[in-house]
Amino acid sequence: MHKLLLALVAALIVAAVVLFVFNRKSIAPDKAPGEIANNASPKPVSEPLPINEAKAVDLTYSFDESTIYWPTAKPFTWEKEAWGKSAGGYWYTAARYAASEHGGTHLDAPVHFGEGKAAMDELSLQRLIAPAVVVDVRKACEQDSDYRVTPDDLMAWEKDYGKIPEGALVLAHTGWGQFWPDKKRYLGTDKAGDVANLHFPGFSRAAAEWLVSQRKIDAVGIDTPSIDHGPTKDFIVHQVLNGANVYALENVAHLERVPPTGAMIIALPMKIKGGTGGPVRIIALLP
Repeated sequence: MHKLLLALVAALIVAAVVLFVFNRKSIAPDKAPGEIANNASPKPVSEPLPINEAKAVDLTYSFDESTIYWPTAKPFTWEKEAWGKSAGGYWYTAARYAASEHGGTHLDAPVHFGEGKAAMDELSLQRLIAPAVVVDVRKACEQDSDYRVTPDDLMAWEKDYGKIPEGALVLAHTGWGQFWPDKKRYLGTDKAGDVANLHFPGFSRAAAEWLVSQRKIDAVGIDTPSIDHGPTKDFIVHQVLNGANVYALENVAHLERVPPTGAMIIALPMKIKGGTGGPVRIIALLP
């Protein structure tokens, strides 16, 4: 439904532009360079659209030395190149950064685990703006740090809120954000390179298969390091979802502020040509 709405809005905008151009050319003939009509009045300056900050939630962690990355990935680095008064007497700053594609609040492009599927720069804006479905599994995760979202969890959400809409972004709210940026608690280990002791919730294979076979979603997301649970050895959830050209958002922040239904998500990643993933700024627009 949201895709149809976006297409309708785009069509209306195009129609308005065409009418505007047509009216300019048919009603008001072009004037010679420098010629100004005596009766012309200046157009008022457009006022900025008001933004209700209470309705916009940033679901993104800042990137710094404490940002959590996969144990085998290089951490985020940021270095000052110039900082202070220049030789000309004016203030000037510049810095450089480096990072793995997969760390902090980031997007996994389908090509990450899907051969021949979409890379970062191939994800359309239409797919990056989606209605949010927030499935709360916090109670289950309190009992099992390796909990995996099941089809029953998804169907229970539908029983309360209706069918998951086409093009939705399905977000698993595990409560793991409360541990950020405590690497030991968030990942299960704080040792570099240690992937044998990872413990955190994710989606199950059955849930992933249900979403791609029974519902037409564009993306999933989670407030943990991965859509696969910590002990995974084959990353089967990535294989299923990315293989179906579904992208994923990981390390999503502040999901407790997003309602189960009614919010719209805007997830704009760094547009890396051919990229398998990268940092993403995620905004939830609340109903």
